[in-house]
Order: sequence, then C-alpha cells, then structure tokens
Amino acid sequence: MRLRNRLVGRWRDAAVWAEGRAWPPRAVLLAVLGYFGWRHLTDPEYGGLFSGLTLGVHELGHLVFSPFGEWLAAAGGSLLQVAAPVALAWGFLRQRDYYAIAVAGTWEGMSLSNLADYIADARAEELPLVSPFSGDPQHDWSYLLGSAGLLQQDHLIAGLVRLVAFATLVASLGLGARLCVTMARRRPSAA
Repeated sequence: MRLRNRLVGRWRDAAVWAEGRAWPPRAVLLAVLGYFGWRHLTDPEYGGLFSGLTLGVHELGHLVFSPFGEWLAAAGGSLLQVAAPVALAWGFLRQRDYYAIAVAGTWEGMSLSNLADYIADARAEELPLVSPFSGDPQHDWSYLLGSAGLLQQDHLIAGLVRLVAFATLVASLGLGARLCVTMARRRPSAA
C-alpha cells in the first residue's frame, strides 16, 4: 500500500511538472527513441543512438572493476553498462525531470538488448570484440558463464535479459507518452 501511495504521489508530481511544457518536440524524440529501441531489439548488429556511449561505459566498467579480480573485471563492463542508465534516471528523479527519466529508461532498454546479444554469443563467440586495453580481448560472457558452469544456458539467459529489455523499453516509452499526453492536456495555470 505504501508503494502504491508513493507511486500515486510521484505521478501527481509528474503531472504538475508537465504543466506548461512543450510536448511536440518530446513526442518526436519519443518516436525516434521508440524506433531505435525496436531496431536494437530486432537486429543484433544495429548501432543506434546510444551504442557508442554504451560501449564506452562498458569498457570503463572493466577498468573500474579491475582491482577486484578477474571475474569482477570481466563482469564490470556489463555491470556498469546496465547501472549507468539507472543512475542517470535516479539523478533525474532527484531533479524531478520526469521526461528525462523516460529517456534514460529507453537507454536502459537498448543497453539491456545489447547485453542480451552479447550473452547469446557466449558459446559461438562470433561477435567482434573491442578492447582498448589488450590486443587479445576476452569474451566476457563466455568466461563468466563458463566459470559458473552455465555456458550451455547462454541463450536462455539472453532471452530473459531480452525480455527485461523489452519491458523496460515499453515502460519507458509508455511513461514518456503519458507525460506528453499530460503536457498536451494541461494548460499553464493563470498567474
């Protein structure tokens, strides 16, 4: 019950935030993000709006987690890749920028979709690997799943991650669309 009350309170705050804001450019951006998100979900080789940023954050994660051993160094790329959009959304929540939360959520959905493609490649190791830190890059998920005895489950795990990616993308686009509709309906209050 407390969670429900908190969510209702947040939505009321978001509706107040939406008052007087321009919805048309946000709706266009939302449509573009929806297109990019769909492409990420349906084409493993697609490189969209956030792909370069996601790759950079992924590689930074390896550096950040490298002091904690080989396993966490390998996992650190994916951990930071998934955590960065969440941290960004949390920052926007603290600033009460609700539409930006939806944008960060779409990045999270695309990042998770990218991660699902990487996990699904663990056995095949066919994806081209990039590593600015070594000449012979290791396939993170082949190593991680192999060391956990789960290498044969790569497609199942990837499917679950892809499902979360889809749900995250739909929820984020839904939030953005609802905010745009709220913006369109609410006129600025008279001063």
